[in-house]
Amino acid sequence: MGTNETLGTLQQLAMLAVLRAGPDAHGARLQEELEERADRRVTISTVYVTLDRLEGKGLVRSWLGDSTPVRGGKARRYYAVTDRGVEALRGSRDVMHRMWEGVDATDRAS
Repeated sequence: MGTNETLGTLQQLAMLAVLRAGPDAHGARLQEELEERADRRVTISTVYVTLDRLEGKGLVRSWLGDSTPVRGGKARRYYAVTDRGVEALRGSRDVMHRMWEGVDATDRAS
């Protein structure tokens, strides 16, 4: 990502959910994190599509864990934010901070 390119809101929230979940960052856990912390109800497919796009940009990486009998022998996919992803998140945060500087939301136009 270029230094002037920012992330969309859902992309930022998904990456923050991955960071918050740590080693337990898998789709269902991330969906829960988005609902609980961000008050965003998203389908599991939306979570996976978002993560897939972020992975395509090199901002997150994924790997398959061990298969478990609970999941019918299927392996769970886990996610982590890359160094580049952390840099992109910080860049997006900094842009928002700069945009809010000096803004008084009580003095909005009618």
